[in-house]
Amino acid sequence: MAAPKMGDFEDLLPVMAEKLGGEGLIRELCNGFRLLMDGEKGVITLESLKRNAALLGLQELRDDELQSMLREGDLDGDGALNQMEFCVLMFRLSPDLMEESQFWLEQALEDVLRDG
Repeated sequence: MAAPKMGDFEDLLPVMAEKLGGEGLIRELCNGFRLLMDGEKGVITLESLKRNAALLGLQELRDDELQSMLREGDLDGDGALNQMEFCVLMFRLSPDLMEESQFWLEQALEDVLRDG
């Protein structure tokens, strides 16, 4: 069976969020971060991502593709992903979860404006 390509990505975060709830989803994202991070540096580096890419079914990705993934989530420009950057990236890569988050944000804002 061939490993999935990036274009074949199946967005499982909404399903996980529904089954685990918000706290459970964050806990699982943190577990995923720990699997991919460099144990000594405490961040996901290109080297740690290459070393652990098979865990994600990404072993066929080239170095430049993995580097692009890092750049996409690297908010502070240090060339690596800390835990917060990784979680934000996972949410950004999940269009369905982002739509759901947008809905809950709009509901919260409406409640604040109505009650405020």
